[in-house]
Amino acid sequence: MNLLDFFNLLIDKPILLVVVLLVSAVIMINGWTDAPNAIATCVSTRAMSPRAAIIMAVIFNFLGVLVMTMISSSVTSTISNMGNFNGDSHQQLIAICAGMVGIVLWATGAWFFGIPTSESHALIAGIAGAAVALNGLDGFSGTGSAWLNVLYGILISTLVGFGLSFVITKLVRMVFRKVNRQKANRVFAKAQIFGGASMAFMHGAQDGLKFMGVFLLATSFVEPSVVSASGSFNIPVWLMIYCSLIMGLGTSIGGYKIIKTVGMDMVKLEQYQGFVSDVTAASCLFCSSLAGIPVSTTHMKSTSIMGVGSAKRFKSVNWSVVKEMVMTWVLTFPGCGLCGFLVAKLFLMIF
Repeated sequence: MNLLDFFNLLIDKPILLVVVLLVSAVIMINGWTDAPNAIATCVSTRAMSPRAAIIMAVIFNFLGVLVMTMISSSVTSTISNMGNFNGDSHQQLIAICAGMVGIVLWATGAWFFGIPTSESHALIAGIAGAAVALNGLDGFSGTGSAWLNVLYGILISTLVGFGLSFVITKLVRMVFRKVNRQKANRVFAKAQIFGGASMAFMHGAQDGLKFMGVFLLATSFVEPSVVSASGSFNIPVWLMIYCSLIMGLGTSIGGYKIIKTVGMDMVKLEQYQGFVSDVTAASCLFCSSLAGIPVSTTHMKSTSIMGVGSAKRFKSVNWSVVKEMVMTWVLTFPGCGLCGFLVAKLFLMIF
């Protein structure tokens, strides 16, 4: 579908325009609350200024969306299969609207308290809650494989992210133990720029594909041609550009609270630790994207930071901050799912 055809579709189906605006709001909030995680470590260790890091994040978010879509867009299909939205197109669009409103409410509250909640988990929960509101427990029918991928993503971001960053940090400390600290810091300061760019790239690759999945899912309710014969989505270039620009706008507006929580409050990082955290998280996200597994970039980055901090000294991690973050992650699925469910029930009654 080209951009002109899409504009004509919005004119014919005004409710789709409402969905587009709500999805755009969620993308912007993602850029506001999630994208700062990608640059938190290189800012906190002063490898880059906040302004330069934000510009870098905007550029590499876009490249991540564009390049990963060309390599593998399976994450998009996974997200679109998180709920069963059988019904007429009007009810389907109303339910998607409600799911997005639930996500906005949840994410805004978490941002207000400076807690790096996962917009990926909120997106999954909000979609599922809206689908259940529309079709009852049948809203989960046929979604088993998609939810299994979500479980894999949680395990990867928790166990692999923490464990791999812990081991690599130990190896780096051993290899560089006799190297002059000032020289090593200069090397890792430059390496951190690469690490931060990698994380920003993979944030765009993972989260951009997730939100395009919701965008195209809603569009498919009124225009089935966006789904190919194989059942995957045909993702137009204009949509990649639009999503990355909205995400970049959100990143440029705010995010310092999240940078402070992840990069400063949780662990006091040295430059080599920031580099290991970024590269480990980006590598795990890349492999997950190829496999079509939706992984929370916030979850991935946070656990990798915990791993590098624990490798130096277990007590160097501020576990009280970690406890708050883990509680938010645990509550996101039921909390945001309930928000999506209740708002969807309300919207379906009213509209």
